[in-house]
Amino acid sequence: MKVALVFPPFFHASMYNLPPLGLVLLGTMLQRSGHQPVLLDQVLEVRKGHLPLSNEIYRHAAREILATRPDVVAFSAQCATYPPTLQIARLVKRESSGIRVIIGGHNATFVARQTLERHPYVDAVVRGEGEKTLPALIDAWQDGASGAGILGVTWRDGDQIVEEEDRGLIPDLADLPFPDYSLAPDLESYREACQLPRSIAILEVGRGCTHSCVYCSEAALWRRRCRTYPVPRLVKEMLMLRDTQGADCFLLAYDQFTADRRFVNEFCESMIEAGLQRQSWYCISRLDTVDRDLLRLMREAGCESMCYGIDSGSERTLAFIRKKIDVSILQQRVTETTEQGLVPTLSFVVGFPEEERSDVDATLELALMTGVRGNSNPLLQIPTVLPGTELHHRYLPDLVRQVDSYFALGIEFSGEGERLPEDEAMIDADPELFSSFYNLPCAGLELYELDLVANYFPLLINLFPKSFLLLCKALDESPSRLFEEFLDAADAAERSGPELTPQACYRHFPTFATERFYAESTWRHLPDVVRYETCCIEAARPGPPAATGNVDLSESANVGPQRRPSIVLDRFDFDLPFIVTDMQQGYFHDRYGRQESWLVFHQVGEQLEVSAINQFGHDLLDLCDGSVKLDAIVDALYRQYGSGMPCGEFAADCREAVATFEQMLLLQSSIS
Repeated sequence: MKVALVFPPFFHASMYNLPPLGLVLLGTMLQRSGHQPVLLDQVLEVRKGHLPLSNEIYRHAAREILATRPDVVAFSAQCATYPPTLQIARLVKRESSGIRVIIGGHNATFVARQTLERHPYVDAVVRGEGEKTLPALIDAWQDGASGAGILGVTWRDGDQIVEEEDRGLIPDLADLPFPDYSLAPDLESYREACQLPRSIAILEVGRGCTHSCVYCSEAALWRRRCRTYPVPRLVKEMLMLRDTQGADCFLLAYDQFTADRRFVNEFCESMIEAGLQRQSWYCISRLDTVDRDLLRLMREAGCESMCYGIDSGSERTLAFIRKKIDVSILQQRVTETTEQGLVPTLSFVVGFPEEERSDVDATLELALMTGVRGNSNPLLQIPTVLPGTELHHRYLPDLVRQVDSYFALGIEFSGEGERLPEDEAMIDADPELFSSFYNLPCAGLELYELDLVANYFPLLINLFPKSFLLLCKALDESPSRLFEEFLDAADAAERSGPELTPQACYRHFPTFATERFYAESTWRHLPDVVRYETCCIEAARPGPPAATGNVDLSESANVGPQRRPSIVLDRFDFDLPFIVTDMQQGYFHDRYGRQESWLVFHQVGEQLEVSAINQFGHDLLDLCDGSVKLDAIVDALYRQYGSGMPCGEFAADCREAVATFEQMLLLQSSIS
């Protein structure tokens, strides 16, 4: 039979998409069973402009599917794409009632019966792993039989919904064939469509989860078991993707990648042995399953970044969500991770139903501390209620629709950034099926407040973590309340509504901090800390492009030493390097003695460097704007810094300083 395997439309500008590996593997299994799979990645079609965002997107999507003349259409649906899947399925069935429609995926697995009861154009749901179930169902239909007796299928028998017994998990993932990547567009197509700097491949490393977090459906789907592919197979697949598809980078799909240390050791050592360490990779980890030695080995094997699921800084919230993790090791683990050159993404969730404001503030303060230490990416979300989770089971009657969580985004297809009316109506009518578009009321904060925190608080973590946390302590104010005050102030200044851009945050936070803080005998170093972080931002901003064309050497004799465009200089009343080190170690003192410091901020590649210099170095660099020759700079500085020295000796010191600054990449040239 001809089977259209469909990845339904989705678009989120800040996200890139990769080949739908699950459908590729299902297509491979169907080929082995003698069927003819056709894979349609409609997410990629949206990216390429072949499926325009408009009120007609579902009609166009259905037409594309029908053009393949399939006998069966099988959708892989995620939580956000469940409405589009059902809308397209309805149109396909309306145009050709003889086509069989199947839905699979996490969401469908846990609401299989409800889906068939409420959407008569769906013929079957494949629950759980589909590699054996889908070919068995297609085989039966080809032979004129029904879904009777096929494990893992919920199917329609006239007016009846039949739910067959669960299929056991595949005992050994090594029994699965290598995915036939020729079924999907090549990696270059995705790189070009998403405007990525390199080709990225997704690699399934394993399946499963042994934990019991209330918001996650993974453990229920995989029955609290973990299975991994054999390392030699993984290495072989990566080599194949590198050599035949040009893969530069790999996303390792397995939430428990570091759960088995022996597996990680074998994987990393095999990567190095195969010469794959030049291909960077990304993984997901827990704080309590890695240490400095393992992180060092992972970095040597090519690991570039990783995600830690922190969730909360509140012990009470961690107990509620059943996240058995010791947050006290977070700062140490982040430091160990960044010391190896790895960039961690730290995932936090605020707004669980039992949380009070103090619980949310504990999480925000923890997130701020990671920002103080630097070199990490914060990810802040409100809870998403997924079918199959304990949150769904316990709180379904309490769900409301007020704001969109991160996992509710991606189907704003109207062309004006809104969902289609038919999607809104479908979602409104069925919170059980579409719970990911709903919210859990939170005891401590209103949902609109949590939405603002999730969307905009990461800007403060990235731009002003030291200043904001210090201001909280100086004012004895909670992070959430002070954040609300800042949003109001920025809104009043911008007059653009309750939205905060990085530019607005940069423009208005220093003023807000200055006006909100009244210096007395304590915390008098706070304005310097604000200015320190402002300098960091200014130095990190891209400078003007370098001039092109030929250099007029006839004018070179008139050119003096010149600072690089991104260099920022400043003088501070306090010893800022000492204070920043204290803060990074978790010490927030309310008093420091005055001690002048001169700092130079400069971007070197992707790293921001902050160097302490003396006043002479500061004044020398300040004069190096390219318009003053070195001899004139020496004359200008001699009166203050050369007293008692022969002029020639002082000039030699200045030349040596210029040479040092050139080596530090602070100066472009020093032509005397």
